[in-house]
Amino acid sequence: MFSEEGAAVAGAVAERRREFGTVRYCAREALRQLGVPAVPILPDLDGAPRWPVGVVGSMTHCAGYRAAGVARSGELCGVGIDAEPHAAVPDAALDIVLRDEERMRLFGLAGDYPDMHWDRILFCAKEAVYKAWFPLTRRWLDFADVSTTVHVDGTFGARLLVRHPGVAGVELDGFSGRWVVGRGLVVAATSVGK
Repeated sequence: MFSEEGAAVAGAVAERRREFGTVRYCAREALRQLGVPAVPILPDLDGAPRWPVGVVGSMTHCAGYRAAGVARSGELCGVGIDAEPHAAVPDAALDIVLRDEERMRLFGLAGDYPDMHWDRILFCAKEAVYKAWFPLTRRWLDFADVSTTVHVDGTFGARLLVRHPGVAGVELDGFSGRWVVGRGLVVAATSVGK
């Protein structure tokens, strides 16, 4: 880590410092592939990463996994990526995470593909949407503000149920993305085009 990054997590427990540092290593590797030199990637006041000028991106981390996705801001307005353990969402959280129509769609998927944790896939997709949305709007989204449909082909669609005027002429009423399950994880990603 850069010293500024280390200072940002100096008071955190060792595991948090490790995940903070390793996910930033991933981010710097992604930036390097764009030809962007290594720089500190510090959180802003809301905790979102501050990317170098001309870059948009997203980072994710969970037990045993770190990843980052970046793009040039001239090509995309935003990127969102999330990773989660491929396990059931705790029952106590389902009422917060799932809208009624989502619950019904997942019920059908679970009947056809019982080995998949569709609730976690949907949760991960919503998190990816949030990570693409927030840096653009600086507004929080609740789980109930997004209606998400996951498809067996590894894609998802998300419709925002909150009104927002968009950013730089880009409407932000819906997102599409991809998800994958493997090695005990689910990873979902989305982007906002120009």
